[in-house]
Amino acid sequence: MAIGVLALLGFQLVDSAFIARLGTAPLAAQSYTFPLTFLIIGIQVGLGIAIAALISRALGAGEARRARRLGSLVLGLGGLVIGLLAITLWLAQQAIFSRLGAGPESLALIRDYWGPQLLAAWFGAVLYFGYSLCRAHGDTRLPGKLMVITSLINLLLDPLLIFGVGPWAGLGLPGAAWATVVAFGSGGLILWPRLRRADWLGRSGLLLEARRSALPFAGIAGPAMVSQLMPPLAAMLAISVVSQLGETAVAAWGLASRLETLSLMLVLALTMSLPPWLGRCYGAGDWAQIRRLMRLAAKAVVAWQLLLGLVMAAAAPWVAQGLSGNPEIRDDLALLIRFLLPSYALLGLCMIVVSAGNALGWPLRAMLMSAARLFICYLPCLWLGMLAGGLTGLAMGAALGNLLAGLLAWQLYRITRQG
Repeated sequence: MAIGVLALLGFQLVDSAFIARLGTAPLAAQSYTFPLTFLIIGIQVGLGIAIAALISRALGAGEARRARRLGSLVLGLGGLVIGLLAITLWLAQQAIFSRLGAGPESLALIRDYWGPQLLAAWFGAVLYFGYSLCRAHGDTRLPGKLMVITSLINLLLDPLLIFGVGPWAGLGLPGAAWATVVAFGSGGLILWPRLRRADWLGRSGLLLEARRSALPFAGIAGPAMVSQLMPPLAAMLAISVVSQLGETAVAAWGLASRLETLSLMLVLALTMSLPPWLGRCYGAGDWAQIRRLMRLAAKAVVAWQLLLGLVMAAAAPWVAQGLSGNPEIRDDLALLIRFLLPSYALLGLCMIVVSAGNALGWPLRAMLMSAARLFICYLPCLWLGMLAGGLTGLAMGAALGNLLAGLLAWQLYRITRQG
C-alpha cells in the first residue's frame, strides 16, 4: 500500500509540477480547487472506512455472505453519492471559488478545468471504493499495483495533454484533469473483473441487508465522513488566509499541499491497511493484538516522518526548484518545506489514531480528535502566525499546530484505551 500511495500521490504532485511550467496563474487556479477536491476525497474516504470496517468485522465473525452483500451495496451507493456531490460542486463553482478569493483570471482558468477534474474525481472515488473492498478482504497487493499502473498512465499522458506534441498545442490546465480521467478509467477496467472473479460481490438479499446494515453503516460512515470533511473545510479556511499574502503564496501553498500528501505516504498506507486488521481483531475480541499493532504503527510513523522531514528540510531549496521552476514560487515553497515537513511526524501520529478509532468502535471520538486537530490546534496557530510574521509566521504556526495535534491525539487514545 505504501508503494501504491507513493505512486498515486506522486502523480498528483507531478500534475502540479507540470502545471507550474505553465506559469503562476494556472498553478494558483489549480490550488484554489484543492479544498473542493479534498472535500470529495474526504467523503469517499469516510465511506471507504465504513466499507472496510463493516466488511472486515463480518469476515472476522465468519459472515462471508453478509460481507458480499455489503460489498455490492456500498459500491453502488458510494458512486451515487459522489456523483451527486460532483454535480452540486459544478453548479456552485462561481460562488465557491469567489468566496475562496479567486480573481477573474483564476475563475476563467478554473471554469475550463473544473468539469474534467470533477469527472476524474468521480472515477477516482469509485475506484477507491473497489480498493476498500479489496483491503477489507485482506488484499492490499492489487490496489497497490493498480495505483502504480494508473500513476504511470497519468505520468505519460500529462505532458502530451498539457503541452501537446508536434503541431498540436495541447489543452493546458484542463489537460492534467483529462489525463487523470483516462488513468482512473483504465484502473476501473482492470479492477472490476477481478472483483467479480473473486466472488466478493453479492446479488441476493441486498434490500434486507440494506435495512439491517443502514444504522451500523451510518454510525461509522457519518462520523468518519464528518472527520474527513473537516480537513477540506480547514483547507478552505487556510487558503483564504494564505490568499491574503498574494497569488505567489497561494501557488507555493498549493505545491506544499501536494508535497504534504506525498510525504505522508506511509501514514496514508497505514490508515488504509491498518483499520481492516484492527477490525478483524476487534471482531475477534483480541485487544492485546490491537495494542501491539498501535504501538508498532506509532513508532514507525514518528521515526519515518521525522527522518524524512529533516532530510527534506535540509534539501528544501533544491526540492522547491525542482517542483516549481519559478524563482518567486521557489523561495516561498522552500520556506514552507523547512517548517512543515518535520512537523508531519506528529501529524501522522494523529492520523493513525483517528483511523484506528473508526475501526475500534470509537467513531465519535475519532471525529472529535479530527475537530480538535484542525480547529483547536492547526487553524488558530496558522492564522496567528500569519498575522505575526507573514508567510514565515504562517509556516511556523502550521508546524506548531501539527505538533500539538499529535500530542493531543495520542493522549486521547491512551485515555480511551484505558477506559
